[in-house]
Amino acid sequence: MQIALALPALLTSLFVVAVERLPFELTALPWRVGTPYRRAAIAQAGTRSLLLTHHPTPWRQPGTTTFTDAERRLLRRSTEHVVISATTPPTALPAAAQLARATARTLASAGLLIDPLTGTTQPHPVRPTPTHPVAEPAKFHLGDGWLGWDVRVHDDATCPPWNPADTGTCDALSVTSRGLSRFALPEITLDGAACAHRLCATDLLRTVAHRLVADQLAFLAAHPDARLRLIDDHLRIGPPSSLSVRLTPCSTTPADLGRTGSIRRLKIAPTTGGDQITCLRVGPPSGFTGSLNDWLCAPHPTPALAA
Repeated sequence: MQIALALPALLTSLFVVAVERLPFELTALPWRVGTPYRRAAIAQAGTRSLLLTHHPTPWRQPGTTTFTDAERRLLRRSTEHVVISATTPPTALPAAAQLARATARTLASAGLLIDPLTGTTQPHPVRPTPTHPVAEPAKFHLGDGWLGWDVRVHDDATCPPWNPADTGTCDALSVTSRGLSRFALPEITLDGAACAHRLCATDLLRTVAHRLVADQLAFLAAHPDARLRLIDDHLRIGPPSSLSVRLTPCSTTPADLGRTGSIRRLKIAPTTGGDQITCLRVGPPSGFTGSLNDWLCAPHPTPALAA
């Protein structure tokens, strides 16, 4: 069977930089953006492709964040913030999102760079690392901070509190992606795993996310005018080893991310594309006779870093 994914005419990717005070006039920001993004920043600044908006008020994060104590202290000292947004057709991805983040990173030396979609911060430019250099990388890698993960343990779960590693009875874990909607994709969730399988559940979803984004970008490049995309409800990933997952459309609220009891099944492959699928539940393929925990423990391929 197939699942129909509606492709919006426009998508917005935005970042927030919270600062104690602006170090320079905001109009000068595009000229300070590093290569290879400076020319595009100068040309597109002030348009919907790169909109810079100054707010002389502290920034307040709606929803869940994963800030460190030091980042929270910095945020409390901030008295104003700048929103950097890029609103473009999906065919402009991933370059449009990279341009917005490159511009935000240029200002972030004066404050805290926040990705509201993932609920995380980006590395501080004055403390570069080998994996996160000061400049925005020219080549797109999904693993370069474009995804976040909402990991929860359900209050009403059957996991014995005295032995959470007992995978035979524990089904308390729920893991949901944060950030796939930036690429016109539903978020993916895996629910009902044992608490002890948090790492492998996240790794498996990361593998699926890499494949979904890579296929999405390839489809958009080949079909720039498409408003609907059909994908198989069984996704095979490999080589070197073969991974097969089943995707089930679901709809969740932020408070109920991934919880089996709160998932509302949607119609598979609507002919008009009118149903907005916001979530895809990931699970074992049809015909798998073991439990979800058995499936998670099986060997899975390592995702390629470039999506």
